[in-house]
Amino acid sequence: MDTECAASRLRVVLGHLRRPSAANVVAHLTSQAISPASFRPQQFQYTQDNNVLSLEQRRFYEENGFLVIRNLVSDADIERFRNEFDRICRKEVKPPGLQLMRDVTIAKSEHNPSEKVITKVQDFQEDEELFRYCTLPEILKYVQCFTGPNIMAMHTMLINKPPDTGKKTSRHPLHQDLHYFPFRPSNNIVCAWTAMEHIDRNNGCLVVLPGTHKGTLKPHDYPQWEGGVNIMFHGIQDYDRNNARVHLVMEKGDTVFFHPLLIHGSGQNRTQGFRKAISCHFASANCQYIDVKGTSQENIEKEIVSLADRLYGIKGDVSMKDIWQFRARLVKGQRVNL
Repeated sequence: MDTECAASRLRVVLGHLRRPSAANVVAHLTSQAISPASFRPQQFQYTQDNNVLSLEQRRFYEENGFLVIRNLVSDADIERFRNEFDRICRKEVKPPGLQLMRDVTIAKSEHNPSEKVITKVQDFQEDEELFRYCTLPEILKYVQCFTGPNIMAMHTMLINKPPDTGKKTSRHPLHQDLHYFPFRPSNNIVCAWTAMEHIDRNNGCLVVLPGTHKGTLKPHDYPQWEGGVNIMFHGIQDYDRNNARVHLVMEKGDTVFFHPLLIHGSGQNRTQGFRKAISCHFASANCQYIDVKGTSQENIEKEIVSLADRLYGIKGDVSMKDIWQFRARLVKGQRVNL
């Protein structure tokens, strides 16, 4: 397929996303080919049967692996999440299990904790205010379209992407979230990622490779970047660089839902402000844990277990499954397996 055909396919993607049900996006065609639509109405593989998504939205997610819903989370809720983040940075609240992350360029600095130092709050399942995000009816309304009625909140983050220092460490390499998850099936897992302010290429918006959710989990490891790489920022070691890319420009409250096999990442923050987003990975409570030993995920298991040992003094025969069971919280329905 030539560049003109690929551009035509991207226009279809953008045409959908620019409608009232989705956020505006800016596409930058970087490939000479993108898979044509091969969807048949009776072959829904990645979405559940309910009356929430329109047929067009289901088709879009089935084909592309992501769906943007515009203005889903209120300004009032986002302001509450922002205020709680500030309180955490000032150490006014210290929820158990919470991880405060710093950019590698400031990790060893002497700065006191503040918005200008903390670049990510991870595992906020014990923070009542931030965890409200995972229970918002407007979020769960869409999550159940991918997980079904029994929903677990598995992984929580508030991302505070810092202005890049010039070493390009604020970027996130292209990756698949399933690399970090020891549970399956992947089709019953979804990420909800909400912009807390205007996000575009200048401050490091998400970039997605449409249709890559139809592939398999690829090997990940740290990229060989001269300026350094942040902890746990694994990237795909071998992927098709001819894949088209779509950069998601989002407004405050816009939320993208995407499949854990979708290849995605984010660019540098070239502004002087801190780009904020809040997210949660949800999974069906009917999912099952798997043993990742002997697979491409073994490297991240060793790193996660080692980090848990350093942070919490957890020693002995601990697996990635044990750590995920500690993080998981039921948010709707019944806790079946996870």
